[in-house]
Amino acid sequence: MAQERISLSATVRERVGKGAARHVRREGKLPAVIYGNKEPAESICLDYQTFAVEYFKGNLSSTVIEIDVAGQKRLVIPRDFQLHPVTDAPLHADFMRIAADGRVTVEVAIHVINEEKSPGLKRGGILNMVRHEIEVTCPFDDIPQEFVIDMDGRDIGETIHVSAITLPDGVKPVIDDRDFTLATIQSRGGKDTADDAAEEAAAAEASADAGTEVAPEEEKKEE
Repeated sequence: MAQERISLSATVRERVGKGAARHVRREGKLPAVIYGNKEPAESICLDYQTFAVEYFKGNLSSTVIEIDVAGQKRLVIPRDFQLHPVTDAPLHADFMRIAADGRVTVEVAIHVINEEKSPGLKRGGILNMVRHEIEVTCPFDDIPQEFVIDMDGRDIGETIHVSAITLPDGVKPVIDDRDFTLATIQSRGGKDTADDAAEEAAAAEASADAGTEVAPEEEKKEE
C-alpha cells in the first residue's frame, strides 16, 4: 500500500555554513536543502517540531513530501538525514525534487516472515541477509512500504534471489541485469556461500551508487 503524502512549510535560508545552521537550529528550525531535477539547489529551513513529529513516526525516507517554500510548492522525497550522534535527533535534511508525473529511486526494507516454517532454520541453519533493502525505481505516489521474503519450506544451502520477491506493477530494481542475491541459508560454520553473496552485493552496490544523484557537496559539509 502506498504511503500518504505529507505537507510541510519552509522558508528560504539566505545564509549557509556551520554558523548559519547553528543559528537556524537555535531558532527552532531545521536547516535543509532541496536539489535535483536539473535545477539549482535551494537552501531552506523547516519548523523543527513539525518536522520531528513526521520524522519519528518512521518511514519518512520513503514518503513523498510537498514542501511549500514561500508560496511555491515543491514535490520531494527525502534522500539523507544528518542526526545528532547521541540523541538521533535530525540536524539537517536533504530532499530530492521529483516531477508530478515522475518516478523516484528509493531503498525499500526487506521483511522476513515464517522463519519458524523453514526446515533449514529448524535444523540449526543460519539466515544470512546479504541485503536488508532493495533499491528500486517506482512511481512517486506508489512507493512500497516493504518487500517480503517468505521462509516457508526453505532449507540449508538455498540462495534467495530478488526474483523471489513479488514486485508491484511499475516497481523495478535499480540493478536490472541479473537476479541478484538477497539472502542465503547456511549451516553453522559455513561461510563460502555467504562470503560470495556478500562480495556480489558489494560490487553491485558500488556500480549502482556510481549513477546516484547526490546533494551538493557544500551543503553536505555545512553542518
